[in-house]
Amino acid sequence: MKLKRREFIKLSSATGVGLALVDLGFDVNKVEASTKEFKLEGAKEFTSVCTFCSCGCGMICHEKNGKLINLEGDPDHIINEGALCSKGAAMQVIPNSDQRIKTPLYRAPGSDKWEKISWETAVEKIAKKIIDIRDKHWIDNETVGGQTYKVNRTDALSFLGGAQNNNEECYLFVKMARLLGSPFVEHQARL
Repeated sequence: MKLKRREFIKLSSATGVGLALVDLGFDVNKVEASTKEFKLEGAKEFTSVCTFCSCGCGMICHEKNGKLINLEGDPDHIINEGALCSKGAAMQVIPNSDQRIKTPLYRAPGSDKWEKISWETAVEKIAKKIIDIRDKHWIDNETVGGQTYKVNRTDALSFLGGAQNNNEECYLFVKMARLLGSPFVEHQARL
């Protein structure tokens, strides 16, 4: 075995540090194992899906005291098999961010300030606005080429799905769009 000068110095240094740690009774494997146990002790484990793209990579999350303390790829997930891209691995900062808005905000027409409202109030305002728009722009009949057809629709509403919607949610979105009379349903993922 032939070593260059730099390789010899690196190997000598690493050996010296390793021997010094062993002499002090320092067992790296035990420390790493106990650190992981302490970090996740008492944490609630759950699985989730990455929110960055439409791939649907699986993640294992650990939550403690209302904070996400650990995030890793799910090795049992069929899509990513435990791997996460850089965006997925960095997702831990999103739920823990102090800049994250956790309650609905409402700005009245003409106002320059946002005010916090309850979730019930927000859902009620949105539902009322959707019904008002639908009723105002409802089309019963449409005439094409001199012939009148019954259409029962509105062109004022459209629905946009997201990358995180699973098949069942997409099915419900389409049903809701059709129920409200909207023929415009789109999805943002273009992979």
